[in-house]
Amino acid sequence: MDFYKYCLIVCMSITLFVGCKQKKKYHDVAAKEVVQPQTDAIADILNFQKELNEEYRNPETSPLPDRFRKDFVSLDFFEPDTNYIVTAKFTRTPEALPFLMPTSTGRNSKEVVYGILSFSLNGKNHKLEVYQNEELIEKEGFEDYLFLPFTDRTNSEETYGGGRYIDLKLPNSDQMIVDFNKAYNPYCAYNKKYSCPLVPSVNALNTKILAGVKDFKKGKK
Repeated sequence: MDFYKYCLIVCMSITLFVGCKQKKKYHDVAAKEVVQPQTDAIADILNFQKELNEEYRNPETSPLPDRFRKDFVSLDFFEPDTNYIVTAKFTRTPEALPFLMPTSTGRNSKEVVYGILSFSLNGKNHKLEVYQNEELIEKEGFEDYLFLPFTDRTNSEETYGGGRYIDLKLPNSDQMIVDFNKAYNPYCAYNKKYSCPLVPSVNALNTKILAGVKDFKKGKK
């Protein structure tokens, strides 16, 4: 499934950004706003969950320490909810300068704010920055990769305290579909050997995102 797990190269040596894996789970981006039939959307979310569980069971791709992986059955997910699939306005930020994003191990990842996502959710208007790693996009398979880290009001309760990530693709229009059902935990939520980008404070959502992966401590091991 591939988590950017922000596998940022940035994840440096042993930890590619977020749990650094070679594959990444990308969201489809529509050139025009397309209403996806709810049944198709639910099937897509369930497939995401299935693939993520397969990745975590596989010793070659799992971030889980062996003591957890050997008995691993499934991560704990919120029930699929199409209310958490939003069509965001995408505003490019071509003048943004690269900056150093801190990680959980004190290292830094060189990022640039590629654009701003504006959308409505749970009766409120929100904005999130989406990032691009200049070094990572030189790697095969990551040429169109964008990284969306965020925190919300479920953190340290239903979900991991450090926030979650979503993988996105470069848009081909001024709109982007963001499916919060595909939010996943950074690898350092499972294994401290990984170096994971810390969510910038500007990407703190003042609402509960009751979608995606829950805190591993509450999950099924």
